[in-house]
Amino acid sequence: MAEEVAVTMTMPEDDTNTLRALRGLEDGNSSVRLKAVLAVGTNPDPRFIDKLIERCAIEPDFYVRDMLTWALTRHSSSMTVPKLVDELRSERAQARSQALHTLSKIGDRRAWPAITRALLTDADDEVARSAWRAAVVLVPEEEESELAEVLAAQLGRGERETQLSLSRALIGLGEVVVPFLRGAMQNQDPRVRRHAIATERLLRDPDAGFEFAIEEAKRVAVLGTAGQEG
Repeated sequence: MAEEVAVTMTMPEDDTNTLRALRGLEDGNSSVRLKAVLAVGTNPDPRFIDKLIERCAIEPDFYVRDMLTWALTRHSSSMTVPKLVDELRSERAQARSQALHTLSKIGDRRAWPAITRALLTDADDEVARSAWRAAVVLVPEEEESELAEVLAAQLGRGERETQLSLSRALIGLGEVVVPFLRGAMQNQDPRVRRHAIATERLLRDPDAGFEFAIEEAKRVAVLGTAGQEG
């Protein structure tokens, strides 16, 4: 311990602050970690990028994870994006999900080729939801239709939060999704039909609310008038 203190005392102040921040990122107290991430994001330093990304994969606290993403957006995208893209191949679901979330916040379209069909259809709902959000932000205009087809093929998936995320992603693509929604309205699976109808309603009336749209979709599906208004 005395030796460690002696080393710290002889280090330049900048290096001492760096060491303190790095330790703070691994502290057992989430408040300490949050303050450390805030400090790193306030004074961006390329030396922290690897550690920030490493923490994204294992950080248990939602607010700290969100701050980690913010801190990464404060650094140069030319340095962060390639490293985040590498994380998309991680076996750890949280690493993939948080990297996708961060890429969506950075908004650098050079990351688009890394948003693969495998990620968009990932078995983990959190990864898939993050991929949908990132894809809508990063997709080039000429590839929107292909993306809409991939997303529409997952209508009916999961519970409320997952379905709402998918609806929002589809709506974010605009009118290009309409043919795929209309096709899904004829699906034999009632969950797919209801989700497609609800998404189309929200596209037409964003203020309707997801719960109302789902209830309306159930009524329409029962009446067999999926293609009609009212």
